[in-house]
Amino acid sequence: MSPSLLNKTENPTVIEAIKKIQNNKITLFKGIISAFYISGIIGLSIPMVRSYFQMMTPFTLILSLVILLLFHSGWNKSFGLFAVLAMVLGYGSEVMGIHTGFPFGNYEYGQTLGFKLFEVPLVIGVNWLLLVYLTGNLFSSNIKNDWLAACLAALVMVAIDFFIEPVAIKLDFWSWEGNIIPLSNYLGWLGVSFIIQLLYRKSDFLKENKISSYLLINLVMFFAILTFVG
Repeated sequence: MSPSLLNKTENPTVIEAIKKIQNNKITLFKGIISAFYISGIIGLSIPMVRSYFQMMTPFTLILSLVILLLFHSGWNKSFGLFAVLAMVLGYGSEVMGIHTGFPFGNYEYGQTLGFKLFEVPLVIGVNWLLLVYLTGNLFSSNIKNDWLAACLAALVMVAIDFFIEPVAIKLDFWSWEGNIIPLSNYLGWLGVSFIIQLLYRKSDFLKENKISSYLLINLVMFFAILTFVG
């Protein structure tokens, strides 16, 4: 049998094997994501063990970002620059918010989210990158207008924050002055999110991720369920 004929008969088998490995990888990490978020819902709903699961929050955020990046396709300098700027801009807005009340309102972080720099937990930068990526990816292929896509993704981030806020307060992520979540929080989230989402859209890298939507669903369900049963 000639080499060319051999290649023609073997290539489909090789391609199928590669696809099978990729599918198994996706299934494995989907299982890991669900296991962590479901165990988190259960643990944070039980007062006796709640404090232990609260301590796991920074690790869960970092793990979520790591898994997300394992499936990221567009690795280049542009993506690296975007990732750094997303974390810096998000973190910087929080530092400004803590010390000036702008753009979110008057609030302070508790101890749950770990080590702080300028009174803001370092993991908050990870949280901003994670949320911007997940929500931005929703519109990366079906909306061509960058400004519209950035606006829609920012609105989704604000909607998610409606579920995050009551849970975050209950679990000592942060607390608001007078225990009242101000309108400025959501307006601030919209403004900062839009800026970083526009940066996401304008950055020249492949915006394709096979696990992004699944991770976003788990994250939203996590906070939505804890809002009502936690």
